[in-house]
Amino acid sequence: MPEKKVTVFEEYRGRLVSFALKHLSVKDDAEDLVQEVFYQFYRMNELASPIEQTLAWLYRVARNMIINKQMKKRDIPFSVLAGFEGDDDFEDGLSDFIDILTADDNTPETETLRSFVWDAIENALDELPEMQRDIFVQTEFLDMPVKEISRTSGVPVNTLLSRKHYAVTALRKRLKDIYLDMLGGTNE
Repeated sequence: MPEKKVTVFEEYRGRLVSFALKHLSVKDDAEDLVQEVFYQFYRMNELASPIEQTLAWLYRVARNMIINKQMKKRDIPFSVLAGFEGDDDFEDGLSDFIDILTADDNTPETETLRSFVWDAIENALDELPEMQRDIFVQTEFLDMPVKEISRTSGVPVNTLLSRKHYAVTALRKRLKDIYLDMLGGTNE
């Protein structure tokens, strides 16, 4: 009798669900996310040439989906918003800005504003150098301790902290510019 060939789904599904559960904590959410990852995988294979490094591609897509899900769910990380010293106008209006983003009401205006800000945050993250973006996302959105990241990556803690500092500085500047644009202010 011929041996049954294992599908990509059967081979990697369990690992991806475990990975997603570490970050989402609700099994149904993890299962839904993995289903979406495999949907994208099969669509990519239909539309383009087959994916060569399948497992790496699946993990990368899952990680990106987890980050997107957590970014939409969470408040803007405090480390990004904190520390606009020396700009009293910005500091005075910042609490109103955060209130709008974290409000429970789901009016069309609030949803539009949230969507705009999250898009801006995602774009700002995409503009960061990869090493800065990775440490920021891992610590702020995936809640990974810097020491654990250092242990698994082999990068010294101080180097990771420095990269995160540069990422936070760049994101603060970008968010400040967006905030001032939304208020019709200037950034002089």
